Amino acid sequence: MQIRPSNERGHFNHGWLDSYHSFSFGRYVDKNWMGFSALRVINEDVIQPGQGFGMHSHDNIEIITYILKGELAHKDNIGNVKTIKRGYIQLMTAATGVSHSEFNASATEPVHLLQIWILPNQLNLTPGYEDKFFNPALKLNQWCLLASQTGTQDSLIVHQDIALYVSQLTDTHELTYHTRLNRKAYLQMALGSAVVNNKPLQRGDAALFDADEAIQIKALGFAEVLLFDLP
Repeated sequence: MQIRPSNERGHFNHGWLDSYHSFSFGRYVDKNWMGFSALRVINEDVIQPGQGFGMHSHDNIEIITYILKGELAHKDNIGNVKTIKRGYIQLMTAATGVSHSEFNASATEPVHLLQIWILPNQLNLTPGYEDKFFNPALKLNQWCLLASQTGTQDSLIVHQDIALYVSQLTDTHELTYHTRLNRKAYLQMALGSAVVNNKPLQRGDAALFDADEAIQIKALGFAEVLLFDLP
């Protein structure tokens, strides 16, 4: 297990946006952290009320947005105008090219989110958009599948051989995940703290795993964890 400490991430505070980059992104460049398998970006963003990103474009990337607190207003050039809230996950297939804007939908409260980029296994696909609310009961002290290549368990469909899980753990609850042969895993502490394979992790920390390992998690208070099963 390799640990990616929160305080070693790239960090930029622009006033309206406070952003941490787990991997190289924009002006933050670290050749040792260019991505992990098909996982290219994990940005933890806090956007101030009424602020956000104006219309901008992406192509040939799968963009996942996971809301931790607040509301995010999304608009794109393929006809989607949505506001996503805590409990939602949003997936946009940029493919041949999509332009979109993202703004804090609240005039009074910040929005806290994780934006994740996955490298697709095919280029120049048809652009697409999905979002879905996952009942908290599905996440409580168990793994809930949010996104996968096949859409199994009513998960969102991502164009890559990955599986993205979430769990919200109550104090001292324990959960295990076994990586498979020739697979990797990346665990992101989204909220709270936990002991992972006997190592304490706080919000923003991450752990990287090679094939055929048991990942053992014990919550210290409330903990919300994302786990990526990767090729």
